[in-house]
Amino acid sequence: MNYSVLGPTGVRVSRICVGTAAFGVAPLGEEAEAVVGAALDLGINFFDTANVYGSTSTFDRPGVPPAAERESAEEILGRALVGRRDEVVLASKSGERRFDPDAGLSRRYVIGQVEQSLRRLRTDRIDLYYAHFPDPHTPLEQTLAVYDDLIRAGKLRYVALSNHPAWQVTQALWIADDRRLVSTPVAAQVMYSLLDRSAEVELAAACVRFGISIVPYAPLHGGLLADLAVLDRDISGGQRYGGAGFTDAEITVARDLDRLARQWGLTMPQVSLAWLLSRPAVASVIVGAETAAELQANASAADVELTPEQLDAVSALTAHLVP
Repeated sequence: MNYSVLGPTGVRVSRICVGTAAFGVAPLGEEAEAVVGAALDLGINFFDTANVYGSTSTFDRPGVPPAAERESAEEILGRALVGRRDEVVLASKSGERRFDPDAGLSRRYVIGQVEQSLRRLRTDRIDLYYAHFPDPHTPLEQTLAVYDDLIRAGKLRYVALSNHPAWQVTQALWIADDRRLVSTPVAAQVMYSLLDRSAEVELAAACVRFGISIVPYAPLHGGLLADLAVLDRDISGGQRYGGAGFTDAEITVARDLDRLARQWGLTMPQVSLAWLLSRPAVASVIVGAETAAELQANASAADVELTPEQLDAVSALTAHLVP
C-alpha cells in the first residue's frame, strides 16, 4: 500500500480509504467487520464514516432490516477497530439535514453529534472531522469556532469540509487565518470520478494553491467504473442511496474504459482509481467495497502508475464533461 500526506498535517494516510456509508446494509454487520479486517491486513489505515451512515432510511433496500432496526456504520466500525484504534486515521462527519430538521453546523448540534460519534466509535478522539454539507443557517465562523474548541479539548485532531464549493473552502481558510484558529480545514471531500469531474472546475485549483488535500468519494461511480457486471444487479449506482441508475452515456464510457484496461493488462478499478489518484491534490480515494474481495481488487490500484499516454487516453473519454 502506498501513502500520501494529508494536506498540511504531516499525517500519512493510505491512498485507498475505506468508506462505510452502507455498512450494516451492504455489507451487513459481520461482513463489514471482515472488510475492516481485510483493509488493515492490506495496509489501509484510513477509514471514513458519518453520524448518519448505515442506519438512516436512505440506505433501505429489500431483504435488509429497516433503518430503525439497524446498527449505525459508526457502531460497526468502532467494534471492528477494537484493539487497533491507534493504527488508523479515523474520519467522521456531521451536518446533513435530510434526516433531522435540527441538523446543521451550529455549535449545539456539532458538539452533540461529536459526543455521540465518540461513543459509537468507542474512541476518545476523531482524527479528521468534516462539515458534511454547507449550512445556510449557520455562519461558517461559528462552525470553525466550535471545531477549534473541540480540537483544544482533544476530541478532534483536524477538521475538513465535505461537499463545499471552492469559494467556501477559501472563505474557511481566510476565517481561520484571520482569527488565528487551529481548526484550519486540511481536506475537501467531494464526489469525483472519471464520470463526474466537476471538482476540476475550481476546487482542484484552490486546493493545490492552498495545500489542501482532495479526498474523493464515489470514485467508481456506483461500481460502473469497476465492473460492467454491476449492470446486472437489481440495485446499482445511485439507486443504493435512493437516486437514479446509470445513463446510456455513462455506460458507453464504462465500456470504453473496460476496453482500454484490457488492452493494458489491467482491471477497470485499477485504471479508474489510478487515474483519479494522479489528479492534482488528490491524496486518497474513498471506496465503498461490499466484500473483502472487492476491497482487495480496489486496493491494488494504489500500486498502479499509469503512463502519461495512458492517463491522456483515460482523460479523453470524458473530456467533454469538464465545463
